[in-house]
Amino acid sequence: MSKKFGKSIIAAIAASALTGWIAPGVAYAATLRVAVGAADISTLDPARASNTQDVAIVSWIFNGLVRFAPGSADPKRIEPDLAESWTSSPDGLVWTFKLRKDVKFHGDYGTVSADDVVFSLQRAKSPDTSSFSSDYAAFTSIEAVDPLTVRITLSEPVPGFLGLLANYHGGNIVSKKAAEALGAKFKAAPVGTGPFQFDKAVTQQSVYLKAFPDYFRGAPKIDDIRVDLIPSDSSRELAFRSGELDLIYGKREQRWVDQAKSWGNAVVDIFAPGEYRTVFINMARKPLDNVKVREAIAHAINVDQIVQFVGAGVALKGCSSVPNDYLGEDCTWTYKYDPETSKQLLAEAGLKSGLTLSAVVSSSSAQQPIMEVIQAQLADVGINMQMKVVDHPTYHEQIRKDLSDLVFYGAARYPVADSYLSQFYHSDASIGKPTAVTNFAHCDAADADINAARKAATDEERIKLWSEAQKKIFDQVCGVPLFSLMQVWVHNKALNYGYVLKGSLNLAPPITEQATLNR
Repeated sequence: MSKKFGKSIIAAIAASALTGWIAPGVAYAATLRVAVGAADISTLDPARASNTQDVAIVSWIFNGLVRFAPGSADPKRIEPDLAESWTSSPDGLVWTFKLRKDVKFHGDYGTVSADDVVFSLQRAKSPDTSSFSSDYAAFTSIEAVDPLTVRITLSEPVPGFLGLLANYHGGNIVSKKAAEALGAKFKAAPVGTGPFQFDKAVTQQSVYLKAFPDYFRGAPKIDDIRVDLIPSDSSRELAFRSGELDLIYGKREQRWVDQAKSWGNAVVDIFAPGEYRTVFINMARKPLDNVKVREAIAHAINVDQIVQFVGAGVALKGCSSVPNDYLGEDCTWTYKYDPETSKQLLAEAGLKSGLTLSAVVSSSSAQQPIMEVIQAQLADVGINMQMKVVDHPTYHEQIRKDLSDLVFYGAARYPVADSYLSQFYHSDASIGKPTAVTNFAHCDAADADINAARKAATDEERIKLWSEAQKKIFDQVCGVPLFSLMQVWVHNKALNYGYVLKGSLNLAPPITEQATLNR
């Protein structure tokens, strides 16, 4: 490099520090400024995190034994992460994982060992420490063969087994030493191995992460991440458009997406998986214990109108209790919008003059407007749905206390039927039980088929059992499937993810060591 050219580069960089301008092609490390749609963080413990904002931050801090390729939610693209290789027995019941050497945890917690993996997966398996324990019910043994080898023995073949060990939910590996030392404080000061490490959090304001220079894939190109907690869609939009933010959680409505695409500095990311929206009907509360009343609700809801309201570009109509495009989805049985039949069923149930129901509803823009549409549809047949609108964390708290007749809920899970059937429709997952997950309906019609599918030797047999389970759930009318709502984020053109974003099971763009900012 000539002295003259070198001086010009130095001058350009000096000028950029004063004016914000940077020479084309010259990238520099900086703070990635992110905003999520929440008033606060609930937990950063990966075995407990289920809210979108929590899961997003967790995904930048932790690794699994395996991972979904960045930008993908495709189970066929699972690749090594903390494990460098693995083998399985011919019957699929014994899996052995060889760990990478010298992978460092954040802080002073040493390197990853088989003991950390055993501790993490046992933690994921226990309902006392995990919100996803039912996923790991078939894990009969998790043992350290040697310091860098882990063997997992299953009681039965598990559909999508590797997905349970990926960088998602209970598959994230924590430091045993840190979790034991911090105890209950771990959820607010997590320790992982990912490209970014927890720095600090300011309640109802921001969470700060900083680059982990010893990340085993290489030091991140971004210095740190500031995640602002901004529940207002309009406030996030204003901050983004004024240049204060680089990446924001978007409003999942077609009109908003179309507007965002016209912003000069914006790139709109619409990606899978969709969070599958369902209205669950609480059969434990009268008069919803009467199947005719549940059928009346199902026939009163016009899903086509809801999808039109949300927008076909971000909403994909559902047809079954199992989400769109999951292995095992069966669209044979769907509820038909028929308000006259709905009124007739109410009359047959002794409710000709109608009834009043209650629903705890999140003030989130992805929920309240849709529930207002459903409220109007139900009113047309004489059902008065009284909505108790609360902030999103309170909504999660109250629906898990069985306080709602109808529960509107959306979630994305590993894309096989078992994950959804087990968590939303098996009686073991019913709200109020020690093993509760998200069965808000107290559905129990398909337990035998769900259990049998887990033990099935072939996918053909398993799919047949899942189909029967969906039929029984349909007949019991545990809920009304609505649509899959795709993920919507917006980033400015200065942010380069370093991959093509098509999907993310963690519901947010993965921020890896390859991400760059050029502004």
